[in-house]
Amino acid sequence: MNSADKIYHLAIPGVQQLIPYKPGKPIEELEREFGLTRVIKLASNENPLGPGKKALAAIQSILKDMALYPDGSGFGLKHALAVKYAVESDQITLGNGSNEILELAARAFLTPGLEVIFSQHAFAVYPIVTQAVGATAVVVTAVKYGHDLEAMLESVTEKTRIVFIANPNNPTGTLLSQTALESFISALPESCVCVLDEAYFEFVSSAEPIDSIDWLKTYPNLIITRTFSKAYGLAGLRVGYGLSSPQIADILNRVRQPFNNNALALAAAEAALTDSEHLQQTIATNARGMEQLTDGFKNLGLEWIPSAGNFVLVDLKRLAQPVYEALLRKGVIVRPVANYGLPNHLRISIGTHEENRLFLKALTDSLQDV
Repeated sequence: MNSADKIYHLAIPGVQQLIPYKPGKPIEELEREFGLTRVIKLASNENPLGPGKKALAAIQSILKDMALYPDGSGFGLKHALAVKYAVESDQITLGNGSNEILELAARAFLTPGLEVIFSQHAFAVYPIVTQAVGATAVVVTAVKYGHDLEAMLESVTEKTRIVFIANPNNPTGTLLSQTALESFISALPESCVCVLDEAYFEFVSSAEPIDSIDWLKTYPNLIITRTFSKAYGLAGLRVGYGLSSPQIADILNRVRQPFNNNALALAAAEAALTDSEHLQQTIATNARGMEQLTDGFKNLGLEWIPSAGNFVLVDLKRLAQPVYEALLRKGVIVRPVANYGLPNHLRISIGTHEENRLFLKALTDSLQDV
């Protein structure tokens, strides 16, 4: 072993074996790789409409102050969130995306010897943050691609400190009912923190409402995480938040880095909360796009997992990697999910009508090519 490789042994055991999260392929990388001039990215569940006018105006208005540090407490955004959700500001933790809230929870509550429960086919960050702090992951087999709450509850022991639940789930899009979910949370011991990841909350149909914030009054061991990256179109600014009891928020803020949200993110997110027109346009675009894609899958004889998010998982009934690579050559980026145990599926983010049309055309051709 050379001296450079020996450096890896200086890292803590969990980090030594850690496989980093692999984000969706950047547009610029694909353009360089294949000499393409037009690329459609439907890989990272981004908002195809981009940020709203109010968010863009807010960013423009503070550019002159970029020499100054942002408000480390995020007072304005926390106040706006507190008003919107009828909670107190001391119940809010701001994160560099909701992803950071997941990491803060792991750093604050986990040590080697403690256990974390999450579902098969759940967000890849859950095992990453668990392993990074040396805790033990308990992965519960999924039912119909979603959470088996009964089996998850049966897996709880005195060593269980965190349970991660994504609702809707990423990458499968499955949705738990409010009744089933609250029943599960109520049955958890007080020594177990439930992290309810609601990154795609805004896309949930009004026919199946989930009002999880009201549960904070009853369950002091609950953390709800949400983000401005998806429905609000601010993925590039990285801003999310956690809602919890004041005590949990105080714990999370003890390990949160100062100035973890930049000034542009804070201003844009606060403005985005007031832009109901853009949010409703986003939701409507997503609903139409979901129908467009699933109709296209039906015409191709393909099956898909019904999704409550802004993405859909399609089953190609064959290994998806060759089709994924064929799509790349045609300038279309989607997301393979073999790392989630779904080697025959591709996850498709909902795009604009034209992007969806071009993707379906490229998919049709790719299925014939490989």
